[in-house]
Amino acid sequence: MSDHISKDPLHGKTLQSIMEYLIEFYGWTELAARIRINCFAKDMSLQSSLKFLRKTKWARDKVESLYIYTLRKNKSKNTSSS
Repeated sequence: MSDHISKDPLHGKTLQSIMEYLIEFYGWTELAARIRINCFAKDMSLQSSLKFLRKTKWARDKVESLYIYTLRKNKSKNTSSS
């Protein structure tokens, strides 16, 4: 077997770990401003958000896109400051 390393930033990431990262990084208020979803603004709980995102493809796509954007932004920020 070969030791293939995926270049997909979502590879091996669960929706829960993605949400935990985004909540830690942005907080609920900023997350709700960036992605207009009621469960980010009104019913701010990880469990209700996960339930909604698992049922709603467009919302999950937006969350995953924000996650990838945030990772890339931080990576370039960290490399430029070194």
